[in-house]
Amino acid sequence: MTRFIFITGGVVSSLGKGLGSAALGALLQARGYKVRLCKLDPYLNVDPGTMSPFQHGEVFVTDDGAETDLDLGHYERFTGNPACQNDNVTTGRIYTDVLSKERRGDYLGATVQVIPHVTDEIKDFIREKDGTADFVLCEIGGTVGDIESLPFLEAIRQFGNEMGRERALFLHVTLLPYIPAAGELKTKPTQHSVKELMAVGIRPRILLCRADREIEEEELRKIALFCNIDENKVIPALDASSIYEVPLTYHKEGLDVQVLDAFGLEAGEEPDLSEWERIVRRIQNPETEVTIGVVGKYTNLADSYKSLNEALTHGGIANKAKVKIKFIEATLFDEDEGDIAHELQGVNGILVPGGFGERGAEGKIKAAQYAREKKIPYFGICFGLQMAVLEAARHLAGVTEANSTEFSNKGEHVVGLMTEWTKDNQTEKRSSETDLGGTMRLGAYPAALKPGSKVAEIYGSNEVSERHRHRYEVNINYKEKLEEAGFIMSGTSPDGTLPEICERSDHPWFIGVQYHPELKSKPFDPHPLFVSFIKAALEQGKLV
Repeated sequence: MTRFIFITGGVVSSLGKGLGSAALGALLQARGYKVRLCKLDPYLNVDPGTMSPFQHGEVFVTDDGAETDLDLGHYERFTGNPACQNDNVTTGRIYTDVLSKERRGDYLGATVQVIPHVTDEIKDFIREKDGTADFVLCEIGGTVGDIESLPFLEAIRQFGNEMGRERALFLHVTLLPYIPAAGELKTKPTQHSVKELMAVGIRPRILLCRADREIEEEELRKIALFCNIDENKVIPALDASSIYEVPLTYHKEGLDVQVLDAFGLEAGEEPDLSEWERIVRRIQNPETEVTIGVVGKYTNLADSYKSLNEALTHGGIANKAKVKIKFIEATLFDEDEGDIAHELQGVNGILVPGGFGERGAEGKIKAAQYAREKKIPYFGICFGLQMAVLEAARHLAGVTEANSTEFSNKGEHVVGLMTEWTKDNQTEKRSSETDLGGTMRLGAYPAALKPGSKVAEIYGSNEVSERHRHRYEVNINYKEKLEEAGFIMSGTSPDGTLPEICERSDHPWFIGVQYHPELKSKPFDPHPLFVSFIKAALEQGKLV
């Protein structure tokens, strides 16, 4: 029997609902239960694929090609369970489906309304998970009180009534802010948040109270009294030094035990959390440290590179090293006056991540050139591969006007718009007139690696499957010129038409990949490219 846990948030946004959901999923999984996590997002975009990273953070891509919310990355990293298209839905997608049904006449002439048609569509999305796991954890995006969240709250209220207390549980995440002038944590925002939730017919049975310091027993009792919740189900959720401590701290506070108790289940033996303890020990007691310069264009918001940041941390865990990330804004070096050498001085490795558009491109090309000339380990991801290719073409292969059609119609287009590729034995076609949303080469694709190459050695295989999200591709017709310049195409699509990986044969560690390996890295299963990159950066640090 599948049990459903709905996680809502109040007081302020960015409280850590996604992280809390992932941590609870990990704890239930450690107790032997099969878990599945999903998210309902209240924004009108069909998916986050066309949203700015400055507004929404990174776009997490699944194996089946869905562009989803970054919280699905937390879900995967904490449980190891691959997410899919049906684990994330937005208001935009719900309304698109409802309106499509209306146009087809599926509603038999009924007046289409938010209740019941939109709420039924949301419930259908949730109900699809019934029978797929012991526990389905469903996070509701946004904050209680937001207008756009109301259809989702009404849908889960109805769903909870239909399922009953034995199969549905509401967990609410709130904030206890500390007021320095008063010298105390304030419980009133939490009380108002619960009141707001109950006004729409939802009574939470567990509260997860976020705070930056210890919550006194008296304050917990006060919250329980005023919010009509059992005292032992008001759980402190204090700030942690690492997100990977969260499963351990939540278990210590009894979150998993109280969730099971709410469903009338015995907790039984203690879960095996030794792997999480090992990860936290590695993070808290590193044997060395390394500095990685990330030359990007969305550096003002850390969530823009969430999976990348975590993958670097995972590479550090594997090498018993602390990874210090130095974010460097690529746009500062688009003009000649920018001194990228000064900014990159002292870094042990350089990583150029994915991105879109001309802004910052020249700065990323300069970063690739600096890494090549100074023999500093370089890792180019998606756009970072393309910029490294343009750098090699311009400065080593004699293609001085090398350019990308993403930027200009001028010059030689060493990087160009993809117009055709194969997916699931079907030919996908695109043009410059195609919509931007959902039209990229998305999801998992196989790549054939060149035997004896560095990447084949790192992977320990001659074939891999990795997740993609790109619209432009290196032109295979420049393969010979690039390889004469020492830039080897060591990985391609199985048919040999699409370059997937390039590496320098005259450099200690210089690899660019067209895909996004960070999306598959986990703390207990770090991606081999990140492990190898951090190891090379550590070796470079010893040479300085």
